[in-house]
Amino acid sequence: MLRITVPRIVGLLALALLATYAFVLAPQYNARNAPAPYVFAGTAPTAMPDWLVAALAAPAPAATTPAGATTPADAPGDTPAPTPAPTGGETTGSPAPAPAEAAPAPFPAPGGAFMGLMTKAGPYDLDPVEEFATAVKHRPNVLEFSVGWWDKRFDRRVFDTVAERGIMPMVAWEPWDFHKESKVDKLRGEQPDYALSRIIGGEFDSYIKQWAEGVKSLGYPVALRFAHEMNGYWYPWAEQANGNRRGQYVQAWKHVHDLFRQAGADKVVWVWSPNIDYENATPLDSLYPGDDYVDWIGLSGYYGTVGLEKYASFEQIFEPTLKKLRTFSPKPVVITETAATDSSGQKARWITEMFEQLPRHPDIIGLIWYEAVKEVDWRVTASAASAAAYAAGVSAPRYAGQWTVRSQPLLTVPPPVPPATPPAATPSAPATPPPSARPTGTRPTGTTAPTRKPTSTKPRSSPSAG
Repeated sequence: MLRITVPRIVGLLALALLATYAFVLAPQYNARNAPAPYVFAGTAPTAMPDWLVAALAAPAPAATTPAGATTPADAPGDTPAPTPAPTGGETTGSPAPAPAEAAPAPFPAPGGAFMGLMTKAGPYDLDPVEEFATAVKHRPNVLEFSVGWWDKRFDRRVFDTVAERGIMPMVAWEPWDFHKESKVDKLRGEQPDYALSRIIGGEFDSYIKQWAEGVKSLGYPVALRFAHEMNGYWYPWAEQANGNRRGQYVQAWKHVHDLFRQAGADKVVWVWSPNIDYENATPLDSLYPGDDYVDWIGLSGYYGTVGLEKYASFEQIFEPTLKKLRTFSPKPVVITETAATDSSGQKARWITEMFEQLPRHPDIIGLIWYEAVKEVDWRVTASAASAAAYAAGVSAPRYAGQWTVRSQPLLTVPPPVPPATPPAATPSAPATPPPSARPTGTRPTGTTAPTRKPTSTKPRSSPSAG
């Protein structure tokens, strides 16, 4: 039997103190002092970097059109204006007028589409972007990343780091604190500090104005995907969550937009981006701020999330919502989030079909792949077959456009061409059935076929930078 002695008591106390430090105090200290994973260290610069000053001073690149695309000059009925004949009033030998500077090239080029990427770390760690570009032999034209309002500051490095690489920045600007996201699905949108009424009431105006001035100072266009997937319930800005009321989303959108307009931040591409429509979603048209407040319409949709486990092609997922959008807006569409699961070995097939189906939708001017692991492994780079399928599809000329800091975002798309109407046939007298003819069907005359109830679709949990 061990005797209780002073040395043994001291040893036990020392062991207890060491365990307390190792398992309690040290983790708390490290958590408080560890650098935030999605924040640049140091003071945010305010001046343009040298590379940007030089790029903005360079001549604008000439506009190009993807091979096979129809340009306005190629449209039926358009003929070039005739060259005016000399009037006799010209002075012989007078110098020709200086050629006007080329207009900024549209992005994407008319008839083309950009292919972008979204990763968890965004500009804070570009290794996944480089890995993706190597695997598919194509550098993304757009990089989407999330910035939450909890950060309370504007840091131009999140944009400049992306733009310096010839990639257009698109920020998912999220009025919430993802650190406080509830683990209970139905409570994910409950953050009273970020209720729509507080945005409308001006409680975030100083922060919004700071961002407006910061974006204005960039000197190049950026896309702002503000408060996305608002037709669901899983974010604090959704009208189905957080005590928000019907109509407040549009009010909040217009309030934020107006503050940017007042600041002169006119190089912003405003991206209104709902989730694909689903049963019990808030109606899209009730959330739309109007064409004067929106530049691009974005959509989130995935193959392989809750409610979409059964195989569905790109068109099967997006086309029903695209048709609804076209009932109230002609704006260009960007698929702002998409990806496919490989749980059934169908990812490569899905990607191949996506590239086959995209050209049938010329109003879709861009697509952003979610290259990360969240609910499942969405990454193209997770399998050689998926990467090969993506590389084959993205090699088409319509995806070859490049973005520069001088690019002009494409804000209009041609209306769909209606199908040709066949010539009217000459009416003929209806054939008279013989007296013995009777209806062969079992449905009584005057009834219609029953309407099948549409399959319900549950929403996905949208990935964020957190």
